[in-house]
Amino acid sequence: MTGGTAAAAFTIVPRRVLGGAGFVAPSEKITLALIGCGTQGLRELPSLFALPEVQIVAVCDPVKDGHDYLDWSRDGHRAAIAEMLRQPDWRRGQPGIPGGREVAREVVETVYARQRSEEKFRGCTAYADFRELLAQERDVNAVKVMTPDHLHAAVAIAAMKQGKHVMMHKPLANRLLEARWVIEWARKTKVATHFLAASDGADIQEIKRWIDGGAIGSLREIHNWSNRPVWPQYSAIPTDQPPVPAGFDWPLWLGPSRDRPYHPCYTHAVFRGWYEFGGGALADMGHYSLWPVFQLFGLEAPVRVESCPTHVCTVRDQVAVRVRNDYSFPAACTIRFKFAARGARPALDLFWYDGSLRPPTPEELEHDNQALPSEGMMFVGDRGKILAGFRGEAPKIIPEKKMREFRAAASARETAEAQTRPPTRRDAAAAWVAACKGGPATVGDFLLAGPISDAFNLGAVSLRLGGRRLAFDAAAAKIGADAEANQCLAREYRAGWELAGPAA
Repeated sequence: MTGGTAAAAFTIVPRRVLGGAGFVAPSEKITLALIGCGTQGLRELPSLFALPEVQIVAVCDPVKDGHDYLDWSRDGHRAAIAEMLRQPDWRRGQPGIPGGREVAREVVETVYARQRSEEKFRGCTAYADFRELLAQERDVNAVKVMTPDHLHAAVAIAAMKQGKHVMMHKPLANRLLEARWVIEWARKTKVATHFLAASDGADIQEIKRWIDGGAIGSLREIHNWSNRPVWPQYSAIPTDQPPVPAGFDWPLWLGPSRDRPYHPCYTHAVFRGWYEFGGGALADMGHYSLWPVFQLFGLEAPVRVESCPTHVCTVRDQVAVRVRNDYSFPAACTIRFKFAARGARPALDLFWYDGSLRPPTPEELEHDNQALPSEGMMFVGDRGKILAGFRGEAPKIIPEKKMREFRAAASARETAEAQTRPPTRRDAAAAWVAACKGGPATVGDFLLAGPISDAFNLGAVSLRLGGRRLAFDAAAAKIGADAEANQCLAREYRAGWELAGPAA
């Protein structure tokens, strides 16, 4: 089914709705534009369809109707779209993996025709350029940003300047100063914002209670490791120049980035491996695990950052040489963030590992004849350790004998505390809709994202400069007198795409 066929199910009238079961009055509707219609943007549609207060009225992507996307299975993405459409054979057997604004429009219009059959409203409009969307769709009052990382700040700031609420995927921006400008505009405009990777961190809340209860003494170190990247991180800039795919507006995809020839090695799921376009494995996964750590442990911007990136060698004129790479993230790395003491919390170090690197197996796990999981977190105190695995594993003090002893001693207190704990907020989309209507800010309010955005972007700068140790002055937003490092805090903008904070 094409977008035009789906649109035939709608009565073409102004955006006002009729009553009926599940009716939401026009004044209560959040009219939303989805900006970024690749595989991840399309995956996010069901969470919006589940909200009767939200009406998607426009979609936007530089790709019109593509089939060269990358994904984690050959047919899984197509099958997921087919399920949303309730058309099992949708594009079955066609080459490639689908995505783009016309695919998004088709999904939105088809689902709404089925889901909201008693409502009458205009069909969904598709745009290539988010700036045109914001200029034309004056009654849009919220946007969801699902673009590649390098466009996040440009889209969010443009939307907030027009007073539109913003929900955005991670990171806030892949440059430190851009992330700060996003936060400044959120503060100035007072729109409702939500950072999609944020969570209340139920497991981290429990770990914090254990630490406050003396389970491991004073917290000194936090270790977090991931098996990412699960995409290529190219060790060389491509030199061939394949043609731009039909229906793909390459200059719009580049957005604020300087001109360069099109290449599929830059786009879709592999963009995050490039310093210009992405934030690496840390920005991809670290926001999920470490957002609640920054919030609950009161971490501010790090005072020092250093890294150990892997490197690649090649042969030139029969001589083995190391490739100087300041354009793509390494295949694996470790990053150390040092945080100053704050209140009763002493200074601590946060260690990040990716590319299947992880810390040495602690003696406490060896005592139980266990190994570290492929992804996880470890909290190290001066009198013990807590392990938090991913994939739904509950946190635990190690070794198991110490966990049992702590549980027995704390069982009465834990039971009493559990009765007074506020419920956690897990439905991020619904919480953001409530915030758009004047309710409380979400756990992912952009105003909370400053320290973690500073840290992750500083980590990228250290990696880009070969593992350089950086001393950061948060108040001045500067890395000492290191001119080369400070230049990496922003980007070289293409003419007409310059960004700045509201005070500039």
